[in-house]
Amino acid sequence: MELRTVNTHHVAVSVYEAGQGEPLVYLHGAGGLTPDDPFLARLAQRWRVIAPLLPGYGPSAECESLRTMLDVTLHTWDVIDALGLTNPWLVGHSMGGMIAAEMAAVAPHQVSRLALIAPAGLWLPEHPIPDIFAMLPYQMPAVLFHDVEAGRKAMTAGARMDDPEWLKGFLVTNARQLGMAGKLLFPIPDRGLSERLYRIRARTALIWGESDRLIVPAYAQAWQAGIAGATLIPVPRAGHLAPQEQPEAVADAIATLA
Repeated sequence: MELRTVNTHHVAVSVYEAGQGEPLVYLHGAGGLTPDDPFLARLAQRWRVIAPLLPGYGPSAECESLRTMLDVTLHTWDVIDALGLTNPWLVGHSMGGMIAAEMAAVAPHQVSRLALIAPAGLWLPEHPIPDIFAMLPYQMPAVLFHDVEAGRKAMTAGARMDDPEWLKGFLVTNARQLGMAGKLLFPIPDRGLSERLYRIRARTALIWGESDRLIVPAYAQAWQAGIAGATLIPVPRAGHLAPQEQPEAVADAIATLA
C-alpha cells in the first residue's frame, strides 16, 4: 500500500493507494484506517483504491477550519480534485458513508457508483445509536463486532485491554481521531442528511452487517427509502465493522454495482 500526501486549500492529507483498474475512493469510519487493512487489500484486487485519511487521522495534519459537515464534504471533493479523479466509485463506511452520501447529494452528477457500508447520518428515535464517545475500550467490541472475542483481539493486536501501555496508546490515538469525528457524530449524527438524500443520482448499494449493534439494520430501511433505486445487501456473520470481519463479502457486494 503506497502512502502519499495531497495538498488541498485547507490542509495536507495522507492518502493510501493500491491496485489498478477503475478508481474507487474509500472513506474510512471513525476508527480510522491502517495500510495493512485486509479490506483495502481485497478492494485493490479489483480497483485502483484511493483511501484518504481525514485530518487528524494517521499522518494527516489536523485542521481546525473544517468545522461542519459541509466543510468536510467540500474538503473531500477538494482531495478528489487534487488527485485528478473524475466520476470515481465512492465507498464509505460508517462516518465515511455519511460523508460519501453528502458528497453524492451535493454533486449528484460526479459520482459513478456509491456504496454505503452501515452509514451514519440518520437518526431514528426508536433506535438510538450508542454513544461511542462515552464508551471505554472494553465496551466497544460488543457493539462493533459480530464475533466479540475475535474483535477484541483485533482491536488490541493480542494485547490485554487492561495493559497500561496499550491503553495509553489507544486513548491518545482515539482522542486525536475523535476530535475530528466528534464534529460530525456528536452528540448525534443528524446533520439534515435525510432531507438531501433525494438528490443522489448514483447507482447505490447499501451494505449492512446483519449483527450490527451500533447502527442497527433498521436504519438500512430508512436509507433505502431515501435514495431512489438503492439496493440493500445484508452481510451475514458481520457487525458494524463488516469490512474487517467479512472483507470478501463486502467487496463482492460493492462489485454488484458494476
